[in-house]
Amino acid sequence: MKIKTRRYYIYYALKLFLYISRLIPRNISLFIADLLGKAAFMLLGKYRNIAISNLDSVFEGRHEENVKLARDVFRNMAMIGVDWLKLMSMDKKDVIGLVTETSGLENLDRALEGGKGVIVMVSHFGNWELLSAYTHSMGYRGTIIAKRIYFHKYDQMIVGIRKRFGANLVYRDESPKKMFRALKDGQILGMLADQDVESVEGVFVKFFGKDAYTPTGPVKIGMIAGVDILPAFMIRKADNTYKFVVEKPIVLSREGDKEDNVRKYTQEWTDVLERYVKEYPDQWVWIHNRWKTKKV
Repeated sequence: MKIKTRRYYIYYALKLFLYISRLIPRNISLFIADLLGKAAFMLLGKYRNIAISNLDSVFEGRHEENVKLARDVFRNMAMIGVDWLKLMSMDKKDVIGLVTETSGLENLDRALEGGKGVIVMVSHFGNWELLSAYTHSMGYRGTIIAKRIYFHKYDQMIVGIRKRFGANLVYRDESPKKMFRALKDGQILGMLADQDVESVEGVFVKFFGKDAYTPTGPVKIGMIAGVDILPAFMIRKADNTYKFVVEKPIVLSREGDKEDNVRKYTQEWTDVLERYVKEYPDQWVWIHNRWKTKKV
C-alpha cells in the first residue's frame, strides 16, 4: 500500500508536538491546544461542514448555536488530543490524578465478581483513550479491540500509548477467539462501536431519531460469551480534570429471537450514548458522518 507523504509530515509533527509537550506544563499545553482547535475549525472546511451539518440535523432551528458548538467540538478534540499525547510521559499515579470524580465504579466491580469478564462499551466521546489508561492504572485487567491502522508509524504510536499502562490489544481483523479468551480470563473487553462502518456487521437503530447503521459485534460477542455490557464514559470537566462514569449493565439474554435481541440491545446502549451526547454535546465526535449508510 502506497503511503502518502503527508502522513509522514503529520506523524513527525505529532512527534515534535509530543516532545514539546513534555517540556511545558499541562495547562500551557491545553491553552495551545485550544488555539489549535480553533484554527482547525477555520482551516478544515470538510470536517467543519460535516460537524455543522450533523448538528443542524439533530438540533434543528438553531444554526448559529450549532456553528459555535461545532467550534467547541474542535477545541475539545484538540485538548483531549494533548492529554492523549501526554500519556506517553505519564506514570500511573499521574493518570489517576487526572480523574477527580468517579460514578458507578461499583457496577464494574460487580460485573467482574467471580472472575467473570465484561464488555465495556466505549464511545468516541470525551477522552476514551484515557478511560483505558485509567482503568489499567487502577489495577483492572483488560483487552482493547482496535482497528488496525495501515500506516505503520501511526499504528506503532497508538499501540504504544495503549499498551503503556498494561492493556492487551487485539485487532478487529484478528481471530474472535482472542476476544473470547480475554472474557473467559475475567478481563474487561473494551470496544468502540458508535460509528458508521460499512465493513462490519450492523443493524439500523435510532440515534437522535434517525436511522443509524450501528455495529453489532459487542452485543453478539456478549451474548455468546454470556457476559453483560457496561457503557462507560470519561468526561472532560470545566477545570480540565475528568469524571469517569460507569453506567448500569445492559444484561444480555439468549432467550427469544436472536436477531430481535441483537437489535434491542444495540438500541439500548445507543440510547445511553445519546443521553450523554445530549448532556455534553461538545464531547462527541460530530465530524464523523454518522448517518452515512442509508436503508435500502
